[in-house]
Amino acid sequence: MATPLPTEELQQIALGACESVFSPVEKYDHTKVAEWNSAIINNILQTLIDKTATGESKQPAYKYIANSTIIQHPGNPSEATTVGRRGMHSAVGAFWNTEKDGTYSYKWDGAEKKGMDVVISINWVGL
Repeated sequence: MATPLPTEELQQIALGACESVFSPVEKYDHTKVAEWNSAIINNILQTLIDKTATGESKQPAYKYIANSTIIQHPGNPSEATTVGRRGMHSAVGAFWNTEKDGTYSYKWDGAEKKGMDVVISINWVGL
């Protein structure tokens, strides 16, 4: 599978997007989830485009798809007994050109302290 950037850089992009959105956040707030998801996705997409655009047209060689899922933890995030007590599994599959297209998944570790899980998926399709 070809990647538009090294896996470590994709991880840093996802981490940076999560940290920029959640740094002022203390805990899960359902009224803010749509805003948080949009900000994470826009941050990731803009960073990917900026880092991979080439030539005079400044167009990347890939189409990008970003997905952000935020899941609320039950109970108080400061109570250690609630952390890790929910079940969650995330998966993605596709039929595509394995030489040009791919996917990367990321779970932000800092989310548990804020009473949530955050899972990011970055997909690319070679042009």
